[in-house]
Amino acid sequence: MDNKMVKITLVKSLIGELPNTKATAASLALKKIGDQKVLPNTPATQGKIKVLSHLVKVEEVSA
Repeated sequence: MDNKMVKITLVKSLIGELPNTKATAASLALKKIGDQKVLPNTPATQGKIKVLSHLVKVEEVSA
């Protein structure tokens, strides 16, 4: 099984974003600029990253 993880960092504000975008950020526990979360690199996580692509920085980390 793949043990790759991704670190997602919120680098831009959620002010003015659509409710769907804000809900996606909340599902990743990203509430304010600088918040980080390390998650497994799954298709579900990749879909959330795609919705937030203009607001986050993504880095691969090994677990």
